[in-house]
Amino acid sequence: MSEQHRCDSLWHGADVITMQNGRYNIIEDGAIAVRDGNIIWVGPLRDAREMNAARRIDFGGGIVTPGLVDCHTHLVFGGDRSHEFEQRLNGVSYSDIAAQGGGILSTVRATRAASEAELVSSAAWRLQRLLAEGVTTLEIKSGYGLTHDSELRMLRAIRQLAQQTPAQIQSTCLAAHATPPEFGDNPDGWIDLICNVLLPQVADEGLADAVDAFCEHLAFSPEQVARVFDAAQRLGLPVKLHAEQLSSLGGSALAARYGALSADHLEYATEHDVAAMAASGTVAVLLPGAFYLLREKQVPPVALFRQYGVPMALASDANPGTSPALSLRLMLNMGCTLFGMTPEEALAGVTLHGARALGLADTHGSLEAGKVADFVHWPLTRPAELVYWLGGELPCQVIFRGEAIR
Repeated sequence: MSEQHRCDSLWHGADVITMQNGRYNIIEDGAIAVRDGNIIWVGPLRDAREMNAARRIDFGGGIVTPGLVDCHTHLVFGGDRSHEFEQRLNGVSYSDIAAQGGGILSTVRATRAASEAELVSSAAWRLQRLLAEGVTTLEIKSGYGLTHDSELRMLRAIRQLAQQTPAQIQSTCLAAHATPPEFGDNPDGWIDLICNVLLPQVADEGLADAVDAFCEHLAFSPEQVARVFDAAQRLGLPVKLHAEQLSSLGGSALAARYGALSADHLEYATEHDVAAMAASGTVAVLLPGAFYLLREKQVPPVALFRQYGVPMALASDANPGTSPALSLRLMLNMGCTLFGMTPEEALAGVTLHGARALGLADTHGSLEAGKVADFVHWPLTRPAELVYWLGGELPCQVIFRGEAIR
């Protein structure tokens, strides 16, 4: 038996949804051969006769998909804002809530007051909700500390979560999320601190895999974002951007000029923005949870993304204020029902294209030889069922690096 036919495990007895090239690519009665935590072969079980497997695992029916990828979350923060949610539903305006000390600044205060251990503990509970639904790769952002020390504390908490969790966790520095109250009249001073002090230390300690910013009239201008991106690129850190959520400022085109991994939200993206993203390979990350909770009316230009061939990812945007979403599977449904995506596009959005938005498409997001052995078995008959069922927790078996973890 040749070495190429030896494997640690052969998983079979289900239809394999490979998601190669962002399509279902269903292998009926398929099999996945794993060695050293990586996939070495995928194909029909009938072609696996020569595989010399130390273990053979029969799923007994159902479907297998790549592990799900949640490429945009804010899972680490202090406190919660459920009371503000209730206030809004009782007719209190956002401006009145902000005047009472609510809004993002209430999360900032709670995050600053929390220890690193408390941040890890509270985030771990939220993280487990996502992992239980088949997420094996996700990104977590900072951005609720808004001081040098508290942003570092958030990023260290994210790294702790990565070390203790059977999942691939990417860390993003989003210090340019909002202007801290201490810099209320001097947002450029906060940008200076990010560029000259915080990001060099983040890079030196290896605390972030990417740098993000919020380009919006209530956050930072394209010019300020460009300064953050320049600093990130000098340090060798990839960039991504919250852009065109509430207005059209050309942020997604700016992100494309910097070769950003992704531009996220994009409700107000123009055809010029979309063309720029297509040229740079920047992924469009759509966030229906925030759209839903904020009761927005302007939907992202999905037809233009299709026309220009821009990959579309979907993510939970899990955060305390605008998307307290703990189900990526629910986002699949919302991407279809609210934004007009097809089930196949939605599943690609939380597998291959989600991985691409994190710079991980070479190793994650589809089931093919050479990629990590992260996959999920579902007792379902077809992939559209993942989008179809609302609520509940669909039973699933999660395999991470070739080992069943739940």
